[in-house]
Amino acid sequence: MKRKDAVLLNDPDPFHSIIPYIMPKRTEAEVSTTVTFDITELLKFIAKHNKEEGTNYKLFHCICTAGARTIYHRNKLNIFVAGRKYWQRNDITLSFVAKQKFEDEAVETLMTLKVDPEMDLDYISRMILGEIEKVRSAGNNSLDKTMKFIGSLPRFVLEIFFWILSRMEYHGIYPEDLKKGDPNYTTCLLANLGSIGADSCYHHLSNFGTNSMMATIGAMYKDAKGRDLVDITVTLDERIADGFYFAKSLKLMKYILENPDVLVQKIKDPVPDELPK
Repeated sequence: MKRKDAVLLNDPDPFHSIIPYIMPKRTEAEVSTTVTFDITELLKFIAKHNKEEGTNYKLFHCICTAGARTIYHRNKLNIFVAGRKYWQRNDITLSFVAKQKFEDEAVETLMTLKVDPEMDLDYISRMILGEIEKVRSAGNNSLDKTMKFIGSLPRFVLEIFFWILSRMEYHGIYPEDLKKGDPNYTTCLLANLGSIGADSCYHHLSNFGTNSMMATIGAMYKDAKGRDLVDITVTLDERIADGFYFAKSLKLMKYILENPDVLVQKIKDPVPDELPK
């Protein structure tokens, strides 16, 4: 079997080799946890750089950068299950929703970012801001137009259409043009709920596509000591790795966000093998 977006993993351990047959659907294999991050130093870091260097860093940009770096160094997070097989994704891709206006009826636009190992916070920040501005100026993107057309088809046509797509995905021949910009085909889908003043929450995965990880970011708040905190709830496909691997990965992300100076390093730069407890 071959895919253009990933490489087949031929040597899963005996336990993981049978899991896709026991739990064939991604939504049957969800695990979810909420982690609290102390972002006191991170907010100081953001304010300092924005004031002294004229940057426009946001908390969301830092979380995206920390997440991308964690995935790069913990590459099992970039595995997905398709056709009962395990695949290592070729690229790190992040997706999120951008509202054109902060209004109830405002149109939501899905966006995806491909992360290069040479990138750092500054590059990712400018890329996110540029993509959001581009979409808000244009009013939509190519994926919006595609979804609008598909959504206009009769119901029975849509049922046949998506059944065919699901079989194509199973056999690894899903059309590449339809994957572009689709958050269901990215490493991680992020929902920045804090931007609308909401708390983080559990968000399900989808059986459609190859996305194995979902994260919701809540609003900032202070603890009794006056420290600035933010909760991030992560939902994962437990078939791609074990609990120890997930826990260590979240510990790395926590280290990056709570030691913000490392955000100016490149995604590929080494991270500590042993992290402070």
